[in-house]
Amino acid sequence: MTAAQSSNDDLQRLRRQYDELVLLAGGLAHEIRNPLSTIRMNLSLLGEDIPKDGPPGNRRLLQKIDVIGRECSRLENILNLFLQFSRAGELQREPVDLNAMVSEFIEFYRPQADDHGIEISPHLGSDLPSVSLDAALFRQVLVNLVRNAQDAMPEGGTIEIQTRPEGTRVVLELIDSGEGMDGATCARVFEPFFSRKPGGSGLGLPTARKIVEAHGGSLTCDSEPARGTRMTISLPVAGLG
Repeated sequence: MTAAQSSNDDLQRLRRQYDELVLLAGGLAHEIRNPLSTIRMNLSLLGEDIPKDGPPGNRRLLQKIDVIGRECSRLENILNLFLQFSRAGELQREPVDLNAMVSEFIEFYRPQADDHGIEISPHLGSDLPSVSLDAALFRQVLVNLVRNAQDAMPEGGTIEIQTRPEGTRVVLELIDSGEGMDGATCARVFEPFFSRKPGGSGLGLPTARKIVEAHGGSLTCDSEPARGTRMTISLPVAGLG
């Protein structure tokens, strides 16, 4: 057996072990999410049964129920992100007009942007070739990138979204006017469970990159403190990826 064959066998073995681990972890996340949802629902029902205008003990109890409910919601969000992370390689792709997808997403996000004092500035290139995407998973990429930008602009700001053709690729850039990051932080934002936000899951950006890479694309970060952040997605034109 040649060294190349041995290396290929090792790679395939590691891939099988990884796939088995992802399958096991995904199943475990499903098993945890279901009873967690039941707990949160029953907490809500319990809170409705406690009179809000009763003695001080009732108010303290309601506050504790509210805290537990918020923590259940946070755990559910982490589990949902992990499930998206684990299934990023399971794609159901079809040719997609990226400009149309981005425009639809902007309309979905605009009310939330208005609530946070964020202006959306789209600059979508003309004659953009179609790309082959799992639309549901790729929409989650946009959600995760926008949430990250929103967190970086607590006082509001601007999110610019650009698309353009680039040879046999299509490029999508999301640029925020937020607080930015130094080079060391920017280099780590795609590491699973790394987060600058207190209580953050640290899975949003790693999930986004994993989904993009599963499509044959790349996701990179360029940022400077106090000068905002640019997230750049490069995707192959449909039929070439």
